[in-house]
Amino acid sequence: MGKPRVILHLDMDAFFAAVEQRDRPDLKGLPVIVGGSPSSRGVVCAASYEARRFGVRSAMPSRTAGRLCPHGVFLTPRMDRYREESRAIFSLVAESGAEVEQVSVDEAYLDASCLNLSEDTEEALVFTVRWARELKARIRSERQLTASIGIASNKLMAKVASDWGKPNGLLLIPDRDRAAFLRPLPARTLHGVGRVTEEVLLKVGIHTVGDLQDYPGDLKALVGAWGPVLKSFSLGIDDRPLSQDDTIKSISSENTFSQDTADRPTLRSVLREQAAELSTKLQRHGVAAQTVQVKVRYGDFSTLTRQFSVEEPVAGARDLYRLACWLLARHQLVHRPLRLLGLGVSGLIEDGGRQMVFDWKSSEHSVSTT
Repeated sequence: MGKPRVILHLDMDAFFAAVEQRDRPDLKGLPVIVGGSPSSRGVVCAASYEARRFGVRSAMPSRTAGRLCPHGVFLTPRMDRYREESRAIFSLVAESGAEVEQVSVDEAYLDASCLNLSEDTEEALVFTVRWARELKARIRSERQLTASIGIASNKLMAKVASDWGKPNGLLLIPDRDRAAFLRPLPARTLHGVGRVTEEVLLKVGIHTVGDLQDYPGDLKALVGAWGPVLKSFSLGIDDRPLSQDDTIKSISSENTFSQDTADRPTLRSVLREQAAELSTKLQRHGVAAQTVQVKVRYGDFSTLTRQFSVEEPVAGARDLYRLACWLLARHQLVHRPLRLLGLGVSGLIEDGGRQMVFDWKSSEHSVSTT
């Protein structure tokens, strides 16, 4: 019969803010917002659960966050510190012996099938739950941080389980329960269902995963060749392996002007079109971005790029446009006419879920706040 497939999804809870609260005990229990000052033109990079209760989210203007959460504690991001902590955490994970696909600075899929599991599925799952609990306890003991872990037979359901159990959760979804568990959830819960696909589904009355399960028509007519895969996902069936080498890591769009220009309305119009184009591509692939980058080229062909990273992913055209405008203004990139303007995204992760790929760039401009 062979050993059953057992996949875990490990996701650190409010990672950036949690590191800050651990390093500064006086911040425990307070609404911590990592990003720019609310008195500046900054952007929110991450928010603690205490801040999220006020509606604060990544990519939000810091001034808006300040209005929503007037008593929030705003901190400048320390990306080097978060990367250092990530290395420490995943060195512990690596010691577990499971196959690991680290998909972001704070998230990973683990395949426990290579461990000494019983061929009896129920016994294997009981063992895995005990093993996952020990891993969570070790992270809590040695790093003073909490993690949520979801356990299932595939990546889709493991991710759903870890999201459902947050924060500090541990949830197992057996195969016999996966379709029923998914049934009441919004269709957007499924990997690959971004805002564009969600709008298509809503137009035909598909609101929940259960609606997808029961849909009598051909999903290909709605979402093209991806229809059969979406149907399988709605039933909790997912054969994706760990460590996918063919996953896209970045998407970009560039415009070269026929004449160099610094005209603001023209540049804003181009950025809106690029943001809409990238948003459509992101949602087509079912991913969102944690890093947004702008690129400018001047008449002398000198080229500059600046980027900003957020903890929670963005995929909507409005968020991408806002971050692009902020980067251009923050670094005063349009101080002379531009020959080229580009917008790009990287650090791509599952939209409606979490990280699939994360690509930290070691540029001094990785995060800029004022």
